[in-house]
Amino acid sequence: MVDPCAAALVLIVTGFLCLGIKESALAQGIATAVNVFAMLFVIIAGGYLGFKTGWTGYEVPTGYFPFGVDGMLAGSATVFFSYIGFDTVASTAEEAKNPKRDLPLGIALSLSICCCLYMLVSIVIVGLVPYYAMDPDTPISSAFASNGMQWAAYIITVGAVTALISTLMGSILPQPQILMAMARDGLLPSFFLDVNKHTQVPVNSTLATGIVASILAFFMDVSQLAGMVSVGTLLAFTMVAVSVLILRYVPPDEVPLPLSLQESIDSYKLRHNSDAQMINGENPAKSPGDPCLPLLGEKNVAVDCTVVEKLEALSSFTAGTLDEENRRKIAGWTIMLICVGAFMLTFAASNLWFSSLIRFTLCGAGGLLLLSGLVILTCIDQDDERHNFGHAGGFICPFVPLLPISCILINVYLLINLEVATWVRVSVWLMVGVLIYIFYGRRHSSLLNAIYVPKAHVDEIYRSSGAIL
Repeated sequence: MVDPCAAALVLIVTGFLCLGIKESALAQGIATAVNVFAMLFVIIAGGYLGFKTGWTGYEVPTGYFPFGVDGMLAGSATVFFSYIGFDTVASTAEEAKNPKRDLPLGIALSLSICCCLYMLVSIVIVGLVPYYAMDPDTPISSAFASNGMQWAAYIITVGAVTALISTLMGSILPQPQILMAMARDGLLPSFFLDVNKHTQVPVNSTLATGIVASILAFFMDVSQLAGMVSVGTLLAFTMVAVSVLILRYVPPDEVPLPLSLQESIDSYKLRHNSDAQMINGENPAKSPGDPCLPLLGEKNVAVDCTVVEKLEALSSFTAGTLDEENRRKIAGWTIMLICVGAFMLTFAASNLWFSSLIRFTLCGAGGLLLLSGLVILTCIDQDDERHNFGHAGGFICPFVPLLPISCILINVYLLINLEVATWVRVSVWLMVGVLIYIFYGRRHSSLLNAIYVPKAHVDEIYRSSGAIL
């Protein structure tokens, strides 16, 4: 079956997004306000009906939790796409005036408000009508209609339409920004870099995103698309959690810089070498092999420290370097074992067709790896450069390593509970991306001509490049 209305709605929203960020934000704000009003109506009016009728939905003979924890988590994994809009805040960071403050604040507040509204609506609707008596197509409207409030369907319909428009805008808006950033890095053709001078919108990227989305909406069912979006969102959140651990404990030693900073890098190296020679008592203006100079230099040489002190300083420096290398190796292997343990624990807990011995063995091994990894990362020191990785710094994730490990465990469990058909469709989509990278991105990546410099020197190089410009 095909759905031309869904494809047409996607194209209309795409055309509206091409008008500009401010116009899109205004329209999305209006749609979100209407949607929130409809949800508040459901919570208030539904709560009144629930207290009036005695919450009949909670008095079912089989109990309120008929499908257990596995059923709850399987449903959570399927509808996880409801939380996809929060990554829009991070994807549109270039539009923020103060991203260090606005991004964490915007994500935290919007996530908290929406989570509370979602839970309250679910509590009210499940209490009004038993789960087996709900209409799967219109559960909220049918819940009010069964209690004599047929007119409430109009308010709910308006809220559903505005929620659909807001979700579409929130889903399509960040993707052009991502395509433009990938094209800037050379992973996609420069076609996606074009920005309209009047609207300041990457029109080509927006149109490409809308066309692909409309094709998918035309040929695929809503449940299939929901599963694919949930997989993508969960995978992205899992990679972010792993990346937080990597950046805190084993960040890269070197940072790639573009060729445009070659002059600043050369001047910094020249100045750095000159300073090093002056510290060692050498004259950078005179070459050691100059025949005009005596081989032993000046007769009166000031000795700052004895040979023994120099050897002690050298040995302590070497020991510190070895300790740092060992710490990074231990942290790297620990992060890998945490990922393996999370997969073993969730895979064994989700597959009930395993024998009890195999399930308990895998769960015990996975849990032991997770617990050991948490203890090890808690005991060892984090990297000193974690606060200013790159050249900007910014928001620091709290409760490390507990919070990232918990995110990895929960997200992997939700991913495993998704259907096999969903994974097959996502695998095909990922294979398309791999082919694009192999045949284009790998050959045109900006990292091919990048200059790798130690991360400790990046700030100075950027400051000197500003001075040179």
